Amino acid sequence: MATNSQGSEQAQSFSSPQEEALLNLMRSADCLHRAMQQRLKPSGLTLTQYNVLRILRAAQPVGLTCSAIGHRMITPEPDITRLLGRLKTHNLLRQQRDQRDRRVTWTHITSAGLDLLAKLDGVVEQAPRELLQELTMEDLLDLTRLLKKAQGCGRRNEAGRNPPATAKLPLPRLTLPHHRLE
Repeated sequence: MATNSQGSEQAQSFSSPQEEALLNLMRSADCLHRAMQQRLKPSGLTLTQYNVLRILRAAQPVGLTCSAIGHRMITPEPDITRLLGRLKTHNLLRQQRDQRDRRVTWTHITSAGLDLLAKLDGVVEQAPRELLQELTMEDLLDLTRLLKKAQGCGRRNEAGRNPPATAKLPLPRLTLPHHRLE
């Protein structure tokens, strides 16, 4: 393998600049994900569980259905029902059946869930500043612009161009719940 201009590291060979960019993006995402997990570890929450509670806090007082929570997640969760069950066991959320359609379950964050999020707010707000401290404001703006541009591949897929084998159909709009809050 060839060495870089400083000769201290070996350069990797990539089949294209796109492959190199994609692999670096994936490595960066993994590194940042692990760093966020470490920050949440003392709370006993995973990043995925934190995300669910954050979503439910924003959905107050109405709450959300299981599928609506799943669609708001940062990354898809294959077993959202089990994830919600674990949070319910810890009294961080509560669920109740819709009175008009018993097949539908509405999920709400509890006061214990809100308290836990309040304790984590400072940690979660500080993390991006710490994790991305090496980037200038210009770097951050460029990075955000480029990442949004790269995310366009998903929008193109949803529009019917080059759809992946696992493409999802658009979901109907969520209607207001017909249930009592306890």
